[in-house]
Amino acid sequence: MEPRVGNKFRLGRKIGSGSFGEIYLGTNIQTNEEVAIKLENVKTKHPQLLYESKLYRILQGGTGIPNVRWFGVEGDYNVLVMDLLGPSLEDLFNFCSRKLSLKTVLMLADQMINRVEFIHSKSFLHRDIKPDNFLMGLGRRANQVYAIDFGLAKKYRDSSTHQHIPYRENKNLTGTARYASMNTHLGIGMSYIY
Repeated sequence: MEPRVGNKFRLGRKIGSGSFGEIYLGTNIQTNEEVAIKLENVKTKHPQLLYESKLYRILQGGTGIPNVRWFGVEGDYNVLVMDLLGPSLEDLFNFCSRKLSLKTVLMLADQMINRVEFIHSKSFLHRDIKPDNFLMGLGRRANQVYAIDFGLAKKYRDSSTHQHIPYRENKNLTGTARYASMNTHLGIGMSYIY
């Protein structure tokens, strides 16, 4: 018998992995629709999938934010089931021999800025912005850019007062060093400046 998740999804082949888990192709048993299934061992030292699922729910309905289909625990794993998306911007860039036209760059940048602006409007900082965390859609949404991987996201202002939460100094690096700001490398916590 094939592995199932939440009695609703069939677990397929591994399609990716990140620093906090592995991603599998899945299928909705009732509709045959393909989905992405992210697994994280429940015994992991710093679990993030529950937090990430909550962030997706807060951001749900925003353009370029994938839909969460299911979250729960299955055996030894925390499981997040969400929309299946296409290649990352890093994959796309490599596929295009690391050359994109000015028009393509501007169209992608416009969408990426809109995604970040939406995340900020919900009082959160992503904290791991990089080409691997922006994915293209599939099918009718193949031209749409999606923001993913909110495991490191952090609230930057109080939702009711909109007061900025003060940043901290002497902080360890959060995110991916290659894409981190100078201040992050200097130990200054990420700040939201518009």
